[in-house]
Amino acid sequence: MHSHLHTPYNANCEEIMNALDECHAKGFLHKAIGSCNDIKRDVNKCLSAERYERARRNREEARSNRRRVEEIWAKERELREGPAPTATNAATTAGDAKAVDRSVPVR
Repeated sequence: MHSHLHTPYNANCEEIMNALDECHAKGFLHKAIGSCNDIKRDVNKCLSAERYERARRNREEARSNRRRVEEIWAKERELREGPAPTATNAATTAGDAKAVDRSVPVR
């Protein structure tokens, strides 16, 4: 059984859902012999497509928000720590660290 179907999220499926409601209103025997099964499958397909589309939109929005937050974090990090080291600066810094390591006596 579905939760409440007639919501703004499912507006594109409204016509099919109304047809299912009308089929169910014809009585228990009509439902019991499977006369509404084809309409029910159509409702399930429509709702699935709507849910898939809504999830896709939410994913895209989340990715966009994440990119925006990552940019803000990068700007804050740059303000706090200074500009990010370039490849040549990183190599020089790594070489300096090795020199410091050699000057420390090893036990």
